[in-house]
Amino acid sequence: MRKSWIMTAVWTLVPWFAGIGQTVSPRTRLFDDGWRFHRGGALGAEAEKFDDSGWREVDLPHDWSIEDIPGTSSPFDSKAINQVNSGFTVGGTGWYRKTFSLPEADSTLRYALYFEGSYNHTIVWVNGREAGRHFYGYTSFGMDITPYLAFGKDNVVAVKVMNEGENNRWYSGSGLYRHVWLVRTNRIHVPLWGIDIRTPEISSRSAVVSVKTRVKNAGRKNESITLRTTVRDEKGREVGTVETAAVPAPDSTVEFVQDITVRSPRLWSIELPRLYTLVSEVLGGRIRLDSTATSFGIRSISFSPEKGFLLNGKSVKLKGGCVHHDNGPLGARTYDRAEERRIELLKASGFNAVRCSHNPPSPAYLDACDRLGMLVMDEAFDMWTDEKNPDDYHMYFNSCWRGDLESMVLRDRNHPSVVMWSIGNEIIGTEKPEMVETARRLAETVRSLDPTRPVTMAVNRLDLDRDSIFSVLDVAGYNYERNRYVPDHERNPGRVIVATESFPLESFEYWMAVTDHPWVIGDFVWTAIDYIGEASIGWRGYYQKADFFPWNLAYCGDIDICGWKRPQSFYRDVLWKQDQLSVFVTPPVPTFPFNPEKEYWSIWNWVDAAADWNWEGHESAPLNVQVYSSCEEVELRRDGRSLGRKPTNRSTRFTAEWKVPYGPGVLEAVGYRSGKPVRKSELRTAGKPAEIRLSADRTVLKADNQDLSYITVELVDAKGTRHPKAENRLRFEATGPVTIAAMGNGNPMSLESFQRPERKAWQGRCLVIVKSGREKGTAVLTVSAEGIPMASVQIAVE
Repeated sequence: MRKSWIMTAVWTLVPWFAGIGQTVSPRTRLFDDGWRFHRGGALGAEAEKFDDSGWREVDLPHDWSIEDIPGTSSPFDSKAINQVNSGFTVGGTGWYRKTFSLPEADSTLRYALYFEGSYNHTIVWVNGREAGRHFYGYTSFGMDITPYLAFGKDNVVAVKVMNEGENNRWYSGSGLYRHVWLVRTNRIHVPLWGIDIRTPEISSRSAVVSVKTRVKNAGRKNESITLRTTVRDEKGREVGTVETAAVPAPDSTVEFVQDITVRSPRLWSIELPRLYTLVSEVLGGRIRLDSTATSFGIRSISFSPEKGFLLNGKSVKLKGGCVHHDNGPLGARTYDRAEERRIELLKASGFNAVRCSHNPPSPAYLDACDRLGMLVMDEAFDMWTDEKNPDDYHMYFNSCWRGDLESMVLRDRNHPSVVMWSIGNEIIGTEKPEMVETARRLAETVRSLDPTRPVTMAVNRLDLDRDSIFSVLDVAGYNYERNRYVPDHERNPGRVIVATESFPLESFEYWMAVTDHPWVIGDFVWTAIDYIGEASIGWRGYYQKADFFPWNLAYCGDIDICGWKRPQSFYRDVLWKQDQLSVFVTPPVPTFPFNPEKEYWSIWNWVDAAADWNWEGHESAPLNVQVYSSCEEVELRRDGRSLGRKPTNRSTRFTAEWKVPYGPGVLEAVGYRSGKPVRKSELRTAGKPAEIRLSADRTVLKADNQDLSYITVELVDAKGTRHPKAENRLRFEATGPVTIAAMGNGNPMSLESFQRPERKAWQGRCLVIVKSGREKGTAVLTVSAEGIPMASVQIAVE
């Protein structure tokens, strides 16, 4: 979770009435609790006196598209407007209203609302008066609401969110799916995203922290102020400070430029993601008018065709994955813990970089990347002026691109994890001169806001000449074009290339190209984590059709929507890590029916493989057993009897295969290095489910109405082996200060509710996500299934 007193960018998170001495500081409070919600039209709901007493109470983050469609027990509809794009989920229009009061004593202060993200077209009213609109569902935005407020009595904010028509190519979610903040500031304050931190000079002895800080005077007279900027280390110790005076004129903004030298800097890296805090205080005499705290890191980056990507002067190959913004069973709801867990899962699977496809992520996501050491390609758009869907962002691009690009760069530029800016993904018509000129405008805008990072974009269809579009970029993003790496380098030896998307099925070829060529700095597979929407591109293929229903997941991720590794993730382990080993079997009958009309180039799938040695009815049938191994050689044993050793290296694509007649028992793979066993992996035939096994990733939660525990439910036999074919119906009950936030099982064709307290297992397991409330105490999750003893796990909420 993010610390309660730090927010990246410039909006200070301090307790609502905190302060030291004579202080008039910004007070920012989470505005997520206590909204009323209505799904559908609500004529006149923007009015202050509108009766919303019949509306449902919700807390944010909220996503109505992941909820059951009214009158059904499922969020999926075969007639959904977006069809396979949205995974057959439903958008529409939603209304939110919230009542709040402000003290009369605050009438001289300024207030704003800050939305981290709202999908999609959003209109905000305060006390019946329109305060602002926002058209892009993925960028953060703030609006001054001071002129519309009444002090000393109740105020009403109404928000209308419209996710109408065909406007996205994947699951977007609907509504206020990220945090909302209420911000109180003095008339003299650091405005939104008004701090720019750079580290232009770094050595082992010292680092220069160069800071530009904008301070706004929203008053009616000249003000003498001092900006005091302090750098603190991870333990809160002051390591440098500087003060600068200025006299901003009324209704103006002054920019301070300050340098602070930090001795013996502790650099931010993937392995040791050390962070500093920049504390910015605006002083008027002895009064502290404003105070903000910004997390940042000291690190250097560079890119060249000779040395590739260097972080702090050391070569780093980007072990990357593309990641959409949804959180699986939670839908688009952006709880901080959900964002953090995704990065934890990716780090555990060997990833060191993510591409935010195809839009800016949440602040919590980048905070987690900073803390955990994950590199980020921050991406702006999926389309520019040419549509991919009739109602998508192309309708607003010409009028909104600059503001949305500024939102991404200004908000995210202080994150050390961000190492590249992407201005687009597979933009239509990039061979045209007018689109090259658009790319030039976007790239120049990004560089004007942040010249410290390179600009890239993901380009496909390189059979057409793309030299013109690449000429305006710093790094060339190639989608599915590994065969162009060498000829393009020979033609353009100064080009730095990154695989912005690659096929899982060709992960060996893509990674070998990265290891072999210094000018190819990394590979971002499509995708690192599975997602809702683009239904079944990882099995039935692309182009998609309406008859793909009931498929609702893409089914192409290394990690599934519950956070469990899929077979291709275990194969990627052997490409990236030493002495890895895993065993899979080709099912005697396909896991799912294939699409007979699948395009030959549509290879987002993986081979049909199962970690399963339960094949009743196929006794004695020769089954193909594959062992993925980065050991020097591997031995396969059946019930203790050796079936021989085989080498596993680059020449064998780190894979060994055997034909093994099926029979119940144990398959065991043993990996060897220098003739000695270094790793084992096994498949064991499971008996019928006899027990429910629960494991929670966290058993202590914060009582903040936001914290999450992810609980894995497994159906195991009497010896503790999970049954990989068990699909028992499971029922869940939570007592104490938690609620069940969502559940899932990773089945890409399941139409079950993500929110009702029951679900069938798939492959012998299920996931339950519980959320803390504001009360403290002990919570219990109980899971039951017919004919099996129930099980429970305790969660402490503190």
